[in-house]
Amino acid sequence: MGRKITVNYEQKPCYDIELQQSFQELPEKLKALGYENRKVCIVTDSNVGKLYLEEIQALLEPMFSKCVSYTFEEGEASKNTDTVGKVYEHLILNSFDRKDLLVALGGGVVGDLTGFTAATYLRGIDFIQVPTTLLAQVDSSIGGKTGVDFMQYKNMVGAFYMPKLVYMNLSVLKTLPKRQIASGMGEIIKHGLIKEEAYFSYIVENSAKIQELDMEALEKLVYGSCEIKRKVVENDPKEQGERALLNFGHTLGHAIEKLSGFSLYHGECVALGMAGAGYISMKLGYITEEQLNMIEETIKSYDLPVRIENFSHTPEEILATTKLDKKMESGKVKFIVLKEIGNAVITKELTDAEILAGITYVTGA
Repeated sequence: MGRKITVNYEQKPCYDIELQQSFQELPEKLKALGYENRKVCIVTDSNVGKLYLEEIQALLEPMFSKCVSYTFEEGEASKNTDTVGKVYEHLILNSFDRKDLLVALGGGVVGDLTGFTAATYLRGIDFIQVPTTLLAQVDSSIGGKTGVDFMQYKNMVGAFYMPKLVYMNLSVLKTLPKRQIASGMGEIIKHGLIKEEAYFSYIVENSAKIQELDMEALEKLVYGSCEIKRKVVENDPKEQGERALLNFGHTLGHAIEKLSGFSLYHGECVALGMAGAGYISMKLGYITEEQLNMIEETIKSYDLPVRIENFSHTPEEILATTKLDKKMESGKVKFIVLKEIGNAVITKELTDAEILAGITYVTGA
């Protein structure tokens, strides 16, 4: 049957998140949004294109006046303004105007890059998200954050720009490598820890079913994460306050991700960052050692790391890299800590020594 979540922006319905078991409903959803007889460009990467591009093109060609695609090399290394420029050129050569549509078919890199292209081509063209990884389905496809990396700085250039639809085919999760599923679980565990203890308990108690990719358990999991993220982004669409809570585990995680040369997956780095932030939360007297151990056992149960051995950079280098993060405010690192499981808070009061202690805890340095 499928499930639907409506995301509001400034108290008005903005776009729907559709949870389906196939791609078959996509043309009908786009017709309902009035896109018939327009031009469409499906933007994807070399991995996802091989799997789903043909099927999506076959579904969309009958309803659009022109259906083209652009495929770039998969991976974070392609998430830059050079790739965006090539997509612009492709759109110009195919005479795309403001009434036409982009489809982001892929994981977070594809979604972020296509969204940014849509936000800036002709000062704004419509786009939809068709996320194909667990990470993109529960996190990056929702909330209108778009962007690309600039030099070595992650997501430094971007725009808040809402999609017209987020269409999830949950059955694609069965084709994902285990490491990709684990990476998505990093963001899912984060959602429970920052906002909803009952959801975190569901993740703990249903580990076997989730890891077997039981469709009912997965639908409940993805739906729960989307609902948590929806509430946060509705309250704070442009990250002026509460939305920063979604960065739990990300301050340290992004620094480790960058310094690893992106050899570690995003969700793996978030998991490490959550262990470090959890340790800092315990040292501040917010959560107990037992709770920290339970959080770490849950992270590990989903094949995610809580320690990084023999990392090629020192804790001091990781700390310095956190200060290059776009989340800095007035020279202070905005850090997210857990007051308790299901309740995170933002602090700008952490000392370098406190952050360093969290980094050292994770790196064992």
